[in-house]
Amino acid sequence: MKTIHDFNFENKKALIRVDFNVPLNEKFEVTDDTRIQAAKPTIIKILEDGGSAILMSHLGRPKGVEEEFSLKHIVNRVSYILGVQVKYIANCVGKDAEDAVATINPGEVLLLENLRFHPEETSGDVIFAEQLSKLGDIYVNDAFGTAHRAHASTTIVAQFFTDNKCFGSLLAKEIESIDKILKSGEKPVTAILGGSKVSSKITIIENILDKIDHLIIGGGMTYTFIKAQGGQIGDSICEDDKQELALEILRKAKEKGVQVHLPVDVIGADAFSNDANTDVMDVNMIPNGWQGLDVGPETIKIFHEVVLQSKTILWNGPLGVFEMENFAKGTIALGNSIAESTDNGAFSLVGGGDSVAAVKQFGFGDKVSYVSTGGGAMLESLEGKTLPGIAAIE
Repeated sequence: MKTIHDFNFENKKALIRVDFNVPLNEKFEVTDDTRIQAAKPTIIKILEDGGSAILMSHLGRPKGVEEEFSLKHIVNRVSYILGVQVKYIANCVGKDAEDAVATINPGEVLLLENLRFHPEETSGDVIFAEQLSKLGDIYVNDAFGTAHRAHASTTIVAQFFTDNKCFGSLLAKEIESIDKILKSGEKPVTAILGGSKVSSKITIIENILDKIDHLIIGGGMTYTFIKAQGGQIGDSICEDDKQELALEILRKAKEKGVQVHLPVDVIGADAFSNDANTDVMDVNMIPNGWQGLDVGPETIKIFHEVVLQSKTILWNGPLGVFEMENFAKGTIALGNSIAESTDNGAFSLVGGGDSVAAVKQFGFGDKVSYVSTGGGAMLESLEGKTLPGIAAIE
């Protein structure tokens, strides 16, 4: 795996695909700069070598040129984070972009305008990719969040850099972290899958069953498994058409010697509301008019013991409706268990939108080994798919 540490960037212009698709408020201020912070080590390494950094990214899903999606809005925040005054050019290809790159000196950073202002970016247009390739001597892909897309800037452009292409620090870490789960992780390996739907996790479960020792299932998909086994789930969320699939997963897990841990008790509520009446209930005996919105105290204890004996941990998806304070206890307790296990030497990877949101909300970010920056890309990696943005470098 070629990374930036295999290159000396002295007097070189590095064309870096970053993922600066960050949220902005109505004043166009960045409200979460995690992705910019994540790209910093790669950019700084290049500058310290005596190279210059040409940054390209998308922002949002514009239909043509739209002011609200201009990357000029983030120039000040990027400059602040890097400690370097970032230059900006209002295009990403063509004469203006090429002229701007020509005047960049070693130690300087240039931010190109939103790639997706050009439809050729998402269609993977070769001519557009070739235009981008003229802006750098070495191509660096550091955008894991878009590595599962065969876009011009993430995949196609790499073909114009025969040997001068590599992964940035962030993307290299993402690949290594997922490899630890799927290939090289110390046993026992535990996967914790939450969220509402079995259907969205089925390919992940099928791919990882050969690699794990324990599978913890939580969140809304719990109730599809419970109902499939004859339990009473009241008004809890359930994919009725996936009950046979749930039983098939349990059969396959047993065949492969994987221990599956489902909740044994839940916090039931008489409405989907933080103000609902609640009670602790057996997961198999939820009455009509009630629904399970979080795991119960016995389940928290059981999951804690499993996590503590694990050496490698994947966490994808919350255990309850953590957005509501009264149904966040299970997810917080799980975060604490993973933090304790990590502190004891386990490797823990957190990925997928809701679990990353929970980790941020409850302050677990620096208590786990790695928090993935790419939701869809991470899920496709766990499904065993080869990501085009990674294949293009390898």
